[in-house]
Amino acid sequence: MTRKVLITDYVHPSLVDGFSHKGFEVHYERDISYDQVQKIISQYEGVVINSKVKMTEEVIKKAANLKFIARLGSGLEIVDLAFAESQNVAVINSPEGNRNAVAEHALGMLLALSNKLISSHENVRSKKWNREAHRGFEISGKNIGIIGLGHTGTSFAEKFAGWGVKIFAHDKYLKEKPPHLDHINLVSLNELLEKSEIISFHLPLTEETKYYCNDAFLAKCRDEVIIMNTSRGGVVNLEHLLNAITTKKLKGACLDVFENEKPATYTETERIMYERLFNMDNVILSPHVAGWTNESLERISQVILKKLESIMLL
Repeated sequence: MTRKVLITDYVHPSLVDGFSHKGFEVHYERDISYDQVQKIISQYEGVVINSKVKMTEEVIKKAANLKFIARLGSGLEIVDLAFAESQNVAVINSPEGNRNAVAEHALGMLLALSNKLISSHENVRSKKWNREAHRGFEISGKNIGIIGLGHTGTSFAEKFAGWGVKIFAHDKYLKEKPPHLDHINLVSLNELLEKSEIISFHLPLTEETKYYCNDAFLAKCRDEVIIMNTSRGGVVNLEHLLNAITTKKLKGACLDVFENEKPATYTETERIMYERLFNMDNVILSPHVAGWTNESLERISQVILKKLESIMLL
């Protein structure tokens, strides 16, 4: 019987080639819809997904031949992990593939905010040349807080070696800091909030982390803190964040992720909230592309192939 794998989103050609070389019949359907996946999933031994296709219990029940689910990137909130395990379906993700891309993007957003690069760019293009209005601030000498020391949090911390900053990191599931991160301080959440001038989130979205950053969290932060989120939109309560920016509790924010990333589906309440955000000049925004580089596209594919080989599914 021919082994089949369904790839539901854009991937590097090496992933398609890798499956083919292992004897799989590859169905590369990058524009397939969620509803279409449900109709045909029963014929596949494996499925490769990104955020548009959620492997819920309902979908997995229809996948009688399924042996593995491979997630492009990191977030596994789109997979019913418990039900997949009960059906002996292996689930893998590939955060190692885009960890550096996310860290570089986060650093770029911070530098754009601190140096007012977006408005500076527009100022020069309009031939106004207003230098004093674009005086920025330096990262050197600042206290930076990192919440979550997984793949991307660790990579972000690595970027600051030699920058002359103090790094305060908190991860409730980590008892000791990685040995190669001598320049960071592993601290309690309260200490991180008391000391950090810049706070960056690197958390998965779970029941525990939903709205992790809310009014209560922000009240414990130093005044004029900068909040960064390149993890998942639901980690930050956007309404609470906007209020903190408006009252100048926050100096600014860098956001690559949002709870609703489909503007065409905004409710009226969401439309008003996002318009507030989009009109603020002390925020840097990007459309969930922190891990979206040419290099990470290939690296993610290689990670998936290696992980499947290691568990004997390729």
